[in-house]
Amino acid sequence: MTEAIGLDFGTTNTVAALADGAGGSELIEFRSAQASGATFRSALCFWEDSAAPGGIDSEAGPWAIEEFLETPSDCRFVQSFKSVVASPSFERALIFNRPFRFEDMGQLFLRKLVSHARGKLDQRPRRVIVGRPVEYAGAQPDSDLARERYRAMFSEFGVEVHYVYEPLGAAFSYATRLTERATVLVADFGGGTTDFSIVRIAEASAPQRCTPLASSGIGIAGDRFDQRIVDRLVLPMLGKGSKYRSFDKLLDIPAGWFSEFSDWSRLALMRNRRKLEELRQLQRKAVDPAAIERMIALIEHEQGYPLYAAVGQLKRALSDQESAQFRFEGGGLEIAVEVERAAFEAWIAPDLTRIEQALDAALVQAGMGAEQIDRVFLTGGSSLIPAVRSLFDRRFGTERIASGGELTSIAHGLAMIGALAEPELWAA
Repeated sequence: MTEAIGLDFGTTNTVAALADGAGGSELIEFRSAQASGATFRSALCFWEDSAAPGGIDSEAGPWAIEEFLETPSDCRFVQSFKSVVASPSFERALIFNRPFRFEDMGQLFLRKLVSHARGKLDQRPRRVIVGRPVEYAGAQPDSDLARERYRAMFSEFGVEVHYVYEPLGAAFSYATRLTERATVLVADFGGGTTDFSIVRIAEASAPQRCTPLASSGIGIAGDRFDQRIVDRLVLPMLGKGSKYRSFDKLLDIPAGWFSEFSDWSRLALMRNRRKLEELRQLQRKAVDPAAIERMIALIEHEQGYPLYAAVGQLKRALSDQESAQFRFEGGGLEIAVEVERAAFEAWIAPDLTRIEQALDAALVQAGMGAEQIDRVFLTGGSSLIPAVRSLFDRRFGTERIASGGELTSIAHGLAMIGALAEPELWAA
């Protein structure tokens, strides 16, 4: 029997690890035409198939991407759906006129993940340790609602399930690098949230290596940075800033259309009869109807994933160089524009300010100043953004900062927690 599974169910990627019985863990690796390695994309693709239950078939992870790329116009590609787990306003998504609750999508996603793990997850473990953010994403997140939805999502495992703050999992992973005691700040930059934990790590021989001191978080991270890019480079071509006629008045086009379009978890779900008809009504009244027509075309032609890929490529390029070109072509829209890293950093500056405030909240909760932190461990994909890294360089000094395993450290540490005699002591 496998002792425990550590599962980092992330907004962008999901990573699973098995406790190895010797104080460490083994990452589950996946092999597909689109990706290989330990990351399993947190995405679903649906398509109509009369032979499938309910007439709808589906795939997840990199296999979802493969299905989308093969027949994009016939699919519904849903990504970042974790970001709605704590949202009271999200009840269900209509996909090919069939309703899917969050827990329905979550259970489907887990079944696909297990089926693609090449037998590594076929054995039922004694317990599953699931990472959760300190603060959920969304305008008014409901943590109790998130817990109910997670409970339903993971009920099919039929085993003991514990929920642990994601940065605490990363702290357990980072502790394996240390031989001496240290007070460590862990900063986890995910797709939907940024989370902090301050942990006291004991010497390697200690019976309990990690003692949590404080945690804080905020629902701002990589997806918000993506929204800033879409807002500046894409939305002005889709009608943002323009007006529509209402009787004898000229009114601003409601901002809700643009916030919905720039949210990866909601963009694909705009492709339904009601939303598209509302957009066509808006197009008839718009001062610039061609702009709204472009938005409709992007939605109808399922351009969410290609747009996401173009935005991600720009972010990665700007992490390595001072300027890069943003290129996107699809749904009748073509964009090719040079973007300076300084401009991108100005776009996300308000978000970084709020992230730093969440960092300060963790220090206050622990009753510590920055000088009392011995080491800082940065994890998560957005920790690679230079503006994010410079925030910590400025506050703590380059010599105290460590990184590595940006996409896998949390799952590794969660599995280690699962192997402990009393994992509930670390549960959120």
